[in-house]
Amino acid sequence: MTGAKQGEGEEERVTLDLLKKKMDKFAKERDWEKFHSPRNLLLAMVGEVGELSEIFQWKGEVPKGLPDWKEEEKIHLGEELSDVLLYLIRLSDVCGIDLDKAALRKIELNALKYPVNLCKGSSNKYNNCNNNNNNSSSSAAD
Repeated sequence: MTGAKQGEGEEERVTLDLLKKKMDKFAKERDWEKFHSPRNLLLAMVGEVGELSEIFQWKGEVPKGLPDWKEEEKIHLGEELSDVLLYLIRLSDVCGIDLDKAALRKIELNALKYPVNLCKGSSNKYNNCNNNNNNSSSSAAD
């Protein structure tokens, strides 16, 4: 991922650590750290998830790549996704959680919970994964 301008023609590599530092600086410059308790950040993030959900509300199933969406809709979606991501990063920082390591660990745990030989092609929850005939809408990220 790239995007942050560094110098002439160069782009800074975007990482979770870079975003964490930028969010910390942003809060400090505005003296907002006193408002950034875990609870407040979580509730703010939930509010942003609600705004993100509104974008998809009433659209039915949407194909990957959003081929029928206007450019303004995609820009708005990017802004709301970014709000959720930035609050998540800020929350993890304030809680002292290394989100990079936690996310990688969670992927490893999910791989153990959802072994390919039992779960391939099934959306069942891990405790029903070996029953591939009954696909549900559960998510493998639970």
